[in-house]
Amino acid sequence: MKLFNPGTSSIPPEWQPMARVFTALGDEHRQRILLLFERDERLNVGQIAAVSTLARSTVSHHLKTLHEAGVLCSEKIGKEVWFWINRHWLEETLSNVLDYVRQNC
Repeated sequence: MKLFNPGTSSIPPEWQPMARVFTALGDEHRQRILLLFERDERLNVGQIAAVSTLARSTVSHHLKTLHEAGVLCSEKIGKEVWFWINRHWLEETLSNVLDYVRQNC
């Protein structure tokens, strides 16, 4: 059974959140930001901007995109917002894609 009908204009609803992940990770700057995180590490905008060639406002924009796609989680503590990789969501997303490939390709 085909999950996707190429005659339609959109991807299946269950794939739309996954599409946001791939769109967010399609940018090289966001990939570099993601690669800064060590396992279970939390970083704030200032820490990321300090090791980046990007301006703090640009880093903030990229973090927002990654957060909205579910790639990063965040928590505001005092005046700082701390970010960390949403490992569960990324594992689930990538597993769904791999399952589809294994079953249909």
